Amino acid sequence: MPSIHRRDFLAASAAFGGLGLTGLPAFAQTTPRRGGTLRVSVDQAVSKLNPLVTRVNPEYLVAELLYSGLTRLKVDMSAEPDLAESWTNSPDLTEWTFVLRKGLTFHDGQPCTAADVVATFEAILDAKTASPARQNVGPISKVAARDDSTVVFTLSAPFADLPVTLAYTNAKIVPASVIKGGLEKLDRQAIGTGPFKLVSFEPERQIIVVRNEAYYDKARPYLDKVEVVVFPDVSAEASALIAGDTDLISTTPPTEFGRLQKASGIKALRVPSGQFCNVNFGCDQKPFNDVRVRQALALTVDRAAMVDFVTEGFGSPGNDTPLSPAYRFHAELPAKQADIAKAKALLAEAGYPKGLEATLIASDRPGQRTQLAVALREMAKPAGFDIKVETMPHATYLDQVWKKGSFYVGFYNMQATADAIFSLLYTSNAAWNETRWNNAAFDKLVFEARATVDETKRRALYAEAQKLMYAEVPSIIPAFFDLLGGQRDWVEGYQLHPRGAVFRLDFVSLGAKAPKRG
Repeated sequence: MPSIHRRDFLAASAAFGGLGLTGLPAFAQTTPRRGGTLRVSVDQAVSKLNPLVTRVNPEYLVAELLYSGLTRLKVDMSAEPDLAESWTNSPDLTEWTFVLRKGLTFHDGQPCTAADVVATFEAILDAKTASPARQNVGPISKVAARDDSTVVFTLSAPFADLPVTLAYTNAKIVPASVIKGGLEKLDRQAIGTGPFKLVSFEPERQIIVVRNEAYYDKARPYLDKVEVVVFPDVSAEASALIAGDTDLISTTPPTEFGRLQKASGIKALRVPSGQFCNVNFGCDQKPFNDVRVRQALALTVDRAAMVDFVTEGFGSPGNDTPLSPAYRFHAELPAKQADIAKAKALLAEAGYPKGLEATLIASDRPGQRTQLAVALREMAKPAGFDIKVETMPHATYLDQVWKKGSFYVGFYNMQATADAIFSLLYTSNAAWNETRWNNAAFDKLVFEARATVDETKRRALYAEAQKLMYAEVPSIIPAFFDLLGGQRDWVEGYQLHPRGAVFRLDFVSLGAKAPKRG
């Protein structure tokens, strides 16, 4: 299967944007209606309410309803104003000034000022908070309030992406008073400035929010209420949408997407993305601390077959770097091909002439993790790999395996920038440094790229970083997923976001055919 080039991706995105994201061409959109209750389903429990430490898509969705950041991410991955109405930067890109909107208030009535922004970012940058945003909001060395509505970020290096990175999922603004009193208060309460306010929180079943009448945009949200309903069974989740019991599925696997395509009154949603599953190696532990073992396993992968088996045709081949053609600085490298003979030779060189046994762990959410694990097990057998696949509940995986194991299947959303995905997963100080690859040359390239303003030089640095990953294989990335979802035809204004963790439900409204709900 040929590789997909960025120009092809952009063409596909344009096609999907016209018809596949909302089901209607842009010119056919109507004026949003106010009122009504939207029921959106998710396939995992919403275990974390504190927006600084959320980890999975359902938690990001709820946090976005309840909280705001300084900026937010548009569908084209550019930043737009949220709590900040404008921003400027120094010529050398080391100082950024953000001006807040006037009259901002938190849900409990207290004003939201620059002091809250400063306190929030100080908490994010504090390692004790354990916020994934710490390594993903940029090289921030200091945050200060010039006055009640002006915040100044001083950076340790030039950084052109700051407005985009401040839209990171975990960079939501919380009250300084809550931070001072202890963030554990946000485990069960929500005190944000977002478009909706929390009514009830049942992590395993349902979360209910209602319109925030004090939201800074008086036109939005259009909805009166949003009910986030948890469906651990993805088949039951699709059935609920088809029956009209719910209105929107934010993400659905390929196994259910076909049902949605055929169902009456349903708009099946699809958009190309940089989302992927990968096989993470503990590069600091035997046998995966030997690059030859990692390279050997990567050479067993039939990537075209992986696209068919794991994404069920709704995706594109991967090349063991996390940058799909969706990313601005994607480098086109030779497509990796399976080579069993070479894999055997590398394994023998590494000291395993009779093969190697290993246990590959996969969470049961989403189901593509197990599909990838099983496919890899079968593909790797001819080269001498004896892989046992162990599937476990997602909650158990998060507690016992994630960031601790040495051989497991990960699942990640597309990030807004190349720097964001590298800094989340692969640099030595990454928030989720699962592979423990800790490659100093790679770190240097990424850090230089983020401090480089010149587009050509920056592209070259990112290309070298991708070549290193391509060669040393800290993780196997065999395929990228298209994002899939579904909505009832009465849902208007929703766009499936390629980032995967962004939802923008305050732009959604319900048409005249929508059922009346209390």
